[in-house]
Amino acid sequence: MAKQLSFGTIHEIFSRFQARCAEPEGELEHTNAFTLVVAVALSAQATDKGVNKATRGLFAVADTPQKMLDLGEEGVIEHIKTIGLYRNKAKNVIKLSRRLIDEYGGEVPSSRAAMQTLPGVGRKTANVVLNMWFRHPAQAVDTHIDRVGNRTGIAPGKDVVAVERAIEDNVPVEFAQHAHHWLILHGRYTCKARKPACSECLINDLCAWEEKTT
Repeated sequence: MAKQLSFGTIHEIFSRFQARCAEPEGELEHTNAFTLVVAVALSAQATDKGVNKATRGLFAVADTPQKMLDLGEEGVIEHIKTIGLYRNKAKNVIKLSRRLIDEYGGEVPSSRAAMQTLPGVGRKTANVVLNMWFRHPAQAVDTHIDRVGNRTGIAPGKDVVAVERAIEDNVPVEFAQHAHHWLILHGRYTCKARKPACSECLINDLCAWEEKTT
């Protein structure tokens, strides 16, 4: 775990991220809040590319909770069987669709606590939906953000909740809305787990990681 960077250094880091990509977007395809919840839930232990390939057909026929229920668990399985843990995920998709209809009028609630009552929806999924759909500056911490936050010193923390809170505390408010997307993309394509591309890194000179490859 690197030492915590100063406010000024973190501001410069996110200024550079913003200059390179002012409006970063998530890579999961969706058409509404419901399809986003489903896509993010399906993405656990799966790649966004693999999830998108499976959900294009699924969302074409079932883009609302009621349509998903009408499709049924076996119908969902047929669309998502290329994704890991597809049987359990299909059960959760059906259960969360039923919960949305029974308790929330078929609409995805704009509350982290309420979303986390949905089967298959954890804190990270809820934060993604809050950020991407409801435009709340929630910080969804995945393995990429956990790694980048700790390596660089932007948001060191012993677990994902600690990293999430560190991002909220340390990232200047003007960058908060897009912070988790910038960090995910940086971790996915530059600050990779096994072979970080430090020589190509936009923030190499600001990063506090002592094991840089350059």
